[in-house]
Amino acid sequence: MGTLKVRGRDPASGRLLEVSTDGAVIAHVRYVDGAEDAPFLLPGLVDLQVNGYGGHDVNGPDVTADEVIALVRALAPAGTTTLVPTVITAAEADIVRSLRAVAEARARDGATRRAVPFVHVEGPHISAEDGPRGAHPAGHVRAPDPAEFDRWQRACDGLVGIVTLSPHHPEAVAYTEYLTRAGVVVAIGHTHASPEEVRAVTDAGARMSTHLGNGAHAVLARHPNHLWAQLADDRLTAGFIADGHHLPADTLTAMLRAKGLERSFLVSDSVALAGMPPGEYSSPIGGSVELSGDGRLSVAGTPYLAGAARSLADGLAQAVRMTGIALGDAVRLVTANPGRFVGRRGLLAPGAQADLVLMDPELRVQRVVAAGSEIVG
Repeated sequence: MGTLKVRGRDPASGRLLEVSTDGAVIAHVRYVDGAEDAPFLLPGLVDLQVNGYGGHDVNGPDVTADEVIALVRALAPAGTTTLVPTVITAAEADIVRSLRAVAEARARDGATRRAVPFVHVEGPHISAEDGPRGAHPAGHVRAPDPAEFDRWQRACDGLVGIVTLSPHHPEAVAYTEYLTRAGVVVAIGHTHASPEEVRAVTDAGARMSTHLGNGAHAVLARHPNHLWAQLADDRLTAGFIADGHHLPADTLTAMLRAKGLERSFLVSDSVALAGMPPGEYSSPIGGSVELSGDGRLSVAGTPYLAGAARSLADGLAQAVRMTGIALGDAVRLVTANPGRFVGRRGLLAPGAQADLVLMDPELRVQRVVAAGSEIVG
C-alpha cells in the first residue's frame, strides 16, 4: 500500500477524473483532460446485504473466521469493497456462531476489518407466514427480545448494526426503540404487517426497508398494504434487489420513482452460489437448485427462486438496463446512498477510504482498489 493515481470517466458527467491515494485514503480528486474512451471510475461498491458469494456463506453450522475472510476476498474483484455480512433466521446458537466468526475475522485480518463495518441480522423476528417468510426457516421465527439482542452483541463485540424485523409482533415497537437507542438501524422486512404497524415502528425509530417488494405475499390487497406504507414514508430508505429476477422492470422503475433516488439503494442479497458457474447444486436453502447462465437461482424443476445469485456490480448494470435510469444516478444507488449507513464509504472525496472501481462501457469490472491496495482477481 503506497500512493496511486487512478484515472477514469465520471459516470455522471463523462469528464475524466484523476484520484490520488495516500495509503488507505483518498488524497486528491480532480478533473483532468484526457481520452473520452477511458473506463468509468466509481467509488467501491457498498452492499448492505450479503449472505454469501463464491461458495462462501456466513450462515450455517460450518461458519468460521476463515470463511468470512474468504468471502471478503471473493467479493473484492467483483467491485464490492464494503459489505455487510447478513445472518438470517436461525437458532440463537447458530446466529451467535456466525456473529463470532465475523468478529474473529475482523480481528485477524486487516482487509476484512476495513471491508466489513458491522453485521446485518435479518430476522429471526419476521413473519412466520408462507410468502413473507421467504426462505427463512419457520421453526426459528420468534418474537423480538432485547435480552437476545444483548447476547448477540456480547458475542461479537457490538458488531450488529442492522436488524430486520416484521412490525406485526406486539413487541416490535419497544424492541425498535431499544435498538435505536443502542445506535442500531432497524429495518422492516419479511412482513405481513398492517400500515398502522409499519408506521408505529417507524415512529419508534425504524429507518430502512429490507429488499422492498420481496419477502411478501404473492397477492396483496390493492390498498392499504405494507408496501404502499413503506414507499410513502420518507423516513424509510429502501433497499431493492435489481438482479432481473426478484423485481420486474416495471416494478423496480415505479418503486424507485416513488421512493426517490435519495431514499433508495441496491443490494445483492447474494447467497453462497452467487458467482459460481451455472449448473445444478445442492443448497441448504432450497435443496436441489439450478443456477442459470443469467444468474437466476431456482428450486430445481420449479419457477421458484432459491435466493439471489448476482453481485452488486451485476445489479448496477441490470438496474440501468431495466429502468433506463441515468448511470450517474444508478451509481449512487450502490455507493453513496448505502454508504451513508456505514460512514465515509461510497465516495470519491479526500479523506474517504480509497476504494475505487473501474468499469468498461458495459459496466463490467476491470480494476479494483480496496483501501489503497490493488485487488487481483
